Amino acid sequence: VQLVESGGGEVQAGGSLKLSCVVSGFTGDGYAIGWFRVAPGREREGISGISLADGDTFYSNSVKGRLTISNENAKNAVYLQTNSLKPEDTAVYYCALEPKGLVDPDEYEYDYWGQGTQVTVSS
Repeated sequence: VQLVESGGGEVQAGGSLKLSCVVSGFTGDGYAIGWFRVAPGREREGISGISLADGDTFYSNSVKGRLTISNENAKNAVYLQTNSLKPEDTAVYYCALEPKGLVDPDEYEYDYWGQGTQVTVSS
């Protein structure tokens, strides 16, 4: 199973980025994808997730209203549209796969992880 993130970069505060997570090699149905981030000096934070089984989603309070998660089944892709970015959003962003299709902000529920993509927001 492989997850590959892309779309990170450097933007100014108020800017936007669209992160992508492409999944390959997973043969089960109805999995969930979570997005997590690790900011300098901070613990991993679960910020969003989507179940491909029932469409359920979650957003953390820190990003609610600024991020939108979506999926494109034909491409085995999940996207995270990030808007109104703030310097405190600077982090490495990871996507992860939960095989039962249950969205959860707890990183320990996820079995497979991507390599991460860096997002840097300058003030």
